[in-house]
Amino acid sequence: MTSVVSVITAVHGPSAKFLADAYKSLNEQQLPAGWDWQWVIQQDGETDDVAPYVPDDPRISFGQGRHGRAAMARMMGMSRVVGEYVRVLDADDMLTPGALARDLMVLTGQPGIAWTTSRVLDLLPDGSTVGFDQDPPEGPIERGEVLTHWQAHDFRAQVHPATLCMRRDLVLALGGWMALPASEDTGLLLALNAVSRGWFTAETGLLYRKWPGQSTSQAAHSEREERVARMAVVEARAEALLALENWRIDAA
Repeated sequence: MTSVVSVITAVHGPSAKFLADAYKSLNEQQLPAGWDWQWVIQQDGETDDVAPYVPDDPRISFGQGRHGRAAMARMMGMSRVVGEYVRVLDADDMLTPGALARDLMVLTGQPGIAWTTSRVLDLLPDGSTVGFDQDPPEGPIERGEVLTHWQAHDFRAQVHPATLCMRRDLVLALGGWMALPASEDTGLLLALNAVSRGWFTAETGLLYRKWPGQSTSQAAHSEREERVARMAVVEARAEALLALENWRIDAA
């Protein structure tokens, strides 16, 4: 039997043009023997401007739904996920060679690890790349470590939620991505870390595209009042979960 890792992507009209690059990076992944991938693409909206960019591949499941931003799109897409593990891939980003294999090697080979992250390179419009200069060392991330770092560094985590590969059952148990206009993926990252151990892979796993149309480049993303509210609820959720000792995940 073939095991499946499900890659989940939320997409809207402006970012649909990048799906071809995301697909190329996914299609070039070399997975361990006995594994294959499923790509769940969920449009945030019901317009006709995304479907033409969806590649023709039986491993791809495309769906549409009412507009509600990325968190809601991903959660609607979860209804079609078949894999034991779920890997995030934003529509405008690209996996690096071997990224999925490295995730699976950790998740299937390291006892007690429920999720993984990896190094990210920002891909600039001119094609150059820039890395983050505060990556943690490769290895396990203990329960609560991400929250502590995030609180001490102006709500910036030491690992990137756009690289998450996670146990499907744990994502569902935690309620998935938070119902927020932004930072929904940070909310899930902190929730995962509050109840389970993770892993950071030092080898680059994602090219994170920087372009004018991305949501994090919009002025609203940095508007102070909303940001304060987002961070407050993300923090409160993580602290509440961390306080529940019976939530500890001891994966085999």
